[in-house]
Amino acid sequence: MAKVIEGLYYAESHEYVRVEGEYGYIGITDYAQHALGNVVYVDMPEVDDEVVAGEDFGAVESVKAASDLYSPVSGVVVEVNEALEDTPELINEDAFENWIIKVKLTNPSELENLMDAQTYDSKCE
Repeated sequence: MAKVIEGLYYAESHEYVRVEGEYGYIGITDYAQHALGNVVYVDMPEVDDEVVAGEDFGAVESVKAASDLYSPVSGVVVEVNEALEDTPELINEDAFENWIIKVKLTNPSELENLMDAQTYDSKCE
């Protein structure tokens, strides 16, 4: 069974956002990494790129498939997880520890459109 963490926000497309102050850490959920299988590459935006809620910002490629990444929130990329460039399989080891991008939120009210852990867990069953 896939792990779901309380206190995060979840998108229908299986991304999560962990909010810390005015920043959001965006990654894929444990459910998504299980579905993808062994991750071999993560395509990430550049620092200072803008991401828009519901629009794609990159992709995750596994031995089975490639999957677009959709931002759960709008913001400006302030950091990318450079560890994933050399070691993309970190996402398989712990999808929640190994976020993909950190953004400065431009519209925090968008979080209200996302699911909480309990709702997301029910959707994945």
